[in-house]
Amino acid sequence: MNIAQNKKNAIAFYKMAYEGNPTKAVELYVGDKYIQHNPMVADGPQAFIDYFNRMQKEYPIKSINFVRALAEDDLVALHTHQIWPDNDQYITMDFFRFDTHGKIVEHWDSIQQIPETSANNNTMY
Repeated sequence: MNIAQNKKNAIAFYKMAYEGNPTKAVELYVGDKYIQHNPMVADGPQAFIDYFNRMQKEYPIKSINFVRALAEDDLVALHTHQIWPDNDQYITMDFFRFDTHGKIVEHWDSIQQIPETSANNNTMY
């Protein structure tokens, strides 16, 4: 298992899907199974593809910045800043589990909208 490569692959996978090519992302980076823990998305590679194709159709203009990536054993965590239409901004934390072949087989995430005001001057990223 190559932790550094898993980190690069997690970023490439997420970026490719987010920017509108989830089919290629799955072909390149997903293993034989794909377990999904986001309650808005069903298990399996096709459900992932369908979800991101719908997001691309509904929201073609959006951006993602990978703030940090951490890797340990078979897990990679990504911290992102996303900007959607009408300057709707979110912070996400995604966790990916890799199999022994370096393919993504499981995903967890947490998404939080950035509020317009904050009690401090720190960013959420």
